[in-house]
Amino acid sequence: MTANEILDELKSYGNETTRRTWINHGAGESCFGVKIEHMKKIQKRIKVDHKLALELYDSGISDVMYFAGLIADDPKMTKKDLQRWVEKAKWGMVAQYTVPWVASGSPHGRELAMKWIDSKKELIALAGWATYSSMVSVKPDEELDLPEVKKLLERVEKTIHDAPNKVRYVMNGFVIAVGSYVKPLSDAASKVAKRIGVVSVDMPGDCKVPFAPDYIEKAKARGTLTKKRKMAKC
Repeated sequence: MTANEILDELKSYGNETTRRTWINHGAGESCFGVKIEHMKKIQKRIKVDHKLALELYDSGISDVMYFAGLIADDPKMTKKDLQRWVEKAKWGMVAQYTVPWVASGSPHGRELAMKWIDSKKELIALAGWATYSSMVSVKPDEELDLPEVKKLLERVEKTIHDAPNKVRYVMNGFVIAVGSYVKPLSDAASKVAKRIGVVSVDMPGDCKVPFAPDYIEKAKARGTLTKKRKMAKC
């Protein structure tokens, strides 16, 4: 299928109620209002189409950009592609989920995560922390740079409460991810989470910031610390 055909199909699923919800969550006026469940139907049919994903992302339509990440062929993404994607991500859901999911499945995830984390632009820094979180959730512990991950935990502890609003949320998520998926550093992450305490973030609607110590303890109680996710995308 062509990009125009997919755009027409996605638009047909749009509705004003969902569109208003996405706009309230920062999507901007350029969105169709497509529910994730409807995106999944099209994704199931297409599966992976790298060229189509690149074309759809460049549409600049927020929910279409999110969909593009679902059908992207992550290993084929170049550093140039990913840098363009993160710079074009103007919606939190794209910066926090789409770009990190795709970046973490590419050969450039760690390199770009470390670069983006240092960005002065909130959404790019957010994407950096979220990319590293995705990586630790899917990569075997022996493939991770554990000293680097530990340093990032220490960095979170020192800086999270002074970080930009949305970055605080994903930094908190990074601590949860390390505590839940990286067995050698789970205890260290749990201690950091307790010292950090409650993280205050201005959230839309009824959304709340997860309390990291509780999430890590639940993972331990389930006995899932060594069980990585099959893929970052969901």
